[in-house]
Amino acid sequence: MTTPVLICDDSSFAQKQMARALPKGWNVDISFASNGVEALKAIEAGKGEILFLDLNMPVMDGYEVLQSLHGAGMKTKVIVVSGDVQPDAYQRVMKLGALAFIKKPIVEAQLGEVLDTHKLRGTLTAKVQQVEVKTDLRDVYREITNVAMGRAADFLARLLGAFVVMPIPNVNMIEVAELRMALDEIAAGDNVTAVCQGFIGAGVAGEALLIFNESSFKDIAELMKYDGKIDESVELELLMDISNVLIGACLKGIVDQLDINFSQGHPMVLGRHIKVADLLKGNAMKWKQTFAIEMGYRIENRKINCDLLLLFTEDSMDAMRRHVWHLIE
Repeated sequence: MTTPVLICDDSSFAQKQMARALPKGWNVDISFASNGVEALKAIEAGKGEILFLDLNMPVMDGYEVLQSLHGAGMKTKVIVVSGDVQPDAYQRVMKLGALAFIKKPIVEAQLGEVLDTHKLRGTLTAKVQQVEVKTDLRDVYREITNVAMGRAADFLARLLGAFVVMPIPNVNMIEVAELRMALDEIAAGDNVTAVCQGFIGAGVAGEALLIFNESSFKDIAELMKYDGKIDESVELELLMDISNVLIGACLKGIVDQLDINFSQGHPMVLGRHIKVADLLKGNAMKWKQTFAIEMGYRIENRKINCDLLLLFTEDSMDAMRRHVWHLIE
């Protein structure tokens, strides 16, 4: 008997990885959804006896899908497949009725163990289903970033003892003028404090730029159980602690997936209590274009907001394409 399987992920590249990881010869009929709304419609149409569900998606995210399935009494068997590996994320989806949680990028052996544990593998046939999913480089970069972003959020969540809310990352090749507009939008006219850190390796070079809003430090100090007066030196210490965690973990998440190494420079304070336009008076102004990856982090129920931008040089793009190409093939 054929089992209807639904893969719900906003990334076509992640859909492709998930479909490839399914057991060879498993007698399934595979459908795809790009967000939670599409997934629920597919389930109502009988296309989702088993659902592989991402968490961070537009329109309707994975948490909302689980809530809807639970509220409607639907019997779909849900396995969450996500780059958000915070302990709280795992606990929340399990409380909402997920059978299991698998971290991205998907590993065939781990998926097989989960299917066997819950007796979902079913009948195997000699026929191997061929599934074609079209993807592009930008989507690959976004999914790689999503996984790296989740690992960094996990480190930050453990450091602060809080839940980190992760939006979908933005990935674009932009001009310096467009970068200024993007930074203005991030800061919304407020003063900011920022740290930068250079990285280079395997033909790839760039800078990580971490921007904090001014209201973050009081809540950061409280979460890190700092009881003294929050002066300039304390803010600097907190800033460096968070920067080392986020930048280091995110870069490591990227290089681990691409199987390359980066050498990282020392983090430097780019500016404190300044307007965001002043951030571009340094090295970024030397570039006409930059490949920019923007990741926003917000701490749930706290006034802690920061944005991490990875700015790659134009000369790095050929090397980047070579490193990611083997993931697409």
